Amino acid sequence: MSLFGFAKEIGRKVIGKESEASQKVREFLESDNPGIQDLDVNYSDGVVELSGKADDPIAVEKAVLMTGNIAGVNEVRINELQSPPLATDVEYYEIAPGDTLSKIAKEFYGDANHYSAIFEANREVIKNPDLIFVGQKIRIPKMVP
Repeated sequence: MSLFGFAKEIGRKVIGKESEASQKVREFLESDNPGIQDLDVNYSDGVVELSGKADDPIAVEKAVLMTGNIAGVNEVRINELQSPPLATDVEYYEIAPGDTLSKIAKEFYGDANHYSAIFEANREVIKNPDLIFVGQKIRIPKMVP
């Protein structure tokens, strides 16, 4: 997976001037460092290319979601990002109108009370479990019985 698509019009307002976009995105990622060493970011017309070395596949997933959930980003490419293979036991979900983390947990795990597993897996993207937005993409980790 080297290309991830996102809704360009929604997300956190991080990018101001396009000439500063690469630096602003890098600073944003580094503020919650998901585990990418020697991070480099290249932004051009809504497409962000990440490079560096990831500690593990989860670091890649978090960096992609953090980046993709920035307003003005519609694609994230990781071709130049060195990492172990990405996890196969994780699903990605796009928040729909009327969704809550409890509703999503009920859908994926059969129990709304497991919403905290989704919240914990997305701490870099979701700062408050009661504040999610339509179009936001999140990770749904496999629930361990």
